[in-house]
Amino acid sequence: MISPQALIDPGAKIGKNVKIYPFAYIEDNVEIDDECVIYPFVSIMKGTRLGKRNIVYQNAVIGAIPQDFFWKEEPTEVFIGNQNIIRENVIISRATDKNNPSRIGNKNTFMESTHISHNVTVGDHCIFGYGVKIASECQISNNVIFSSNVIAKPQCRIGEMAFILSGCRFGADIPPYITAKNNPIEYGGINARHLSHENISDKIQRHIANAYRLVFNSKSSLYDSILQIEDQVQDSPEIQNILEFLKSSKGIITKSNEQM
Repeated sequence: MISPQALIDPGAKIGKNVKIYPFAYIEDNVEIDDECVIYPFVSIMKGTRLGKRNIVYQNAVIGAIPQDFFWKEEPTEVFIGNQNIIRENVIISRATDKNNPSRIGNKNTFMESTHISHNVTVGDHCIFGYGVKIASECQISNNVIFSSNVIAKPQCRIGEMAFILSGCRFGADIPPYITAKNNPIEYGGINARHLSHENISDKIQRHIANAYRLVFNSKSSLYDSILQIEDQVQDSPEIQNILEFLKSSKGIITKSNEQM
């Protein structure tokens, strides 16, 4: 069903069984794959590539012009995967750099008034609570949960299965499997409930907790903490994920909100 009251540029490519409600606005150079639902007053801007079975609710703007003074008005893109839920008033910006598109994975939920800025990468199965703001060039791994009104500053990395509690603001990396809380933001323990939901055993959870004790509860440098994890904590794919994240980080959150 495509409403005759929707404004769709002839240059847009629309897949099979797509529902587009009245007063939706779709520009040229847009691709919408099969079985998507586009509710009234949605704006889908040029450069958007929307996968299968996405649902976009009222007043969302997909492929918005990047809010970046360095953007040269060249054609850029945002790629969005399959089965995402994009609620009311969400804004997802396309990239600034034509060679580095914004990317959203599969089965994510973006609750009301979330803003995903230009050149952000989002994995799969993430949840963004009400009013979450993700600044430019952040990298978000799979299964991350943001509670409401979280603000991430530019170029942050958020590791797999991290849980960021309501109202947190941060400008450093958040490692995998942890809970982050408060302002200034601080380590709040491992995300045990989510880990159990993903069938991570109690034994592995204890190893993850031990690794982060070496990082957050000691006076060692991050470099020394990494060496201690390698020497003292039993290896597993989860521990390797933590080590790879820490080794590639330019600075992680700490209890004092300083970078290590």
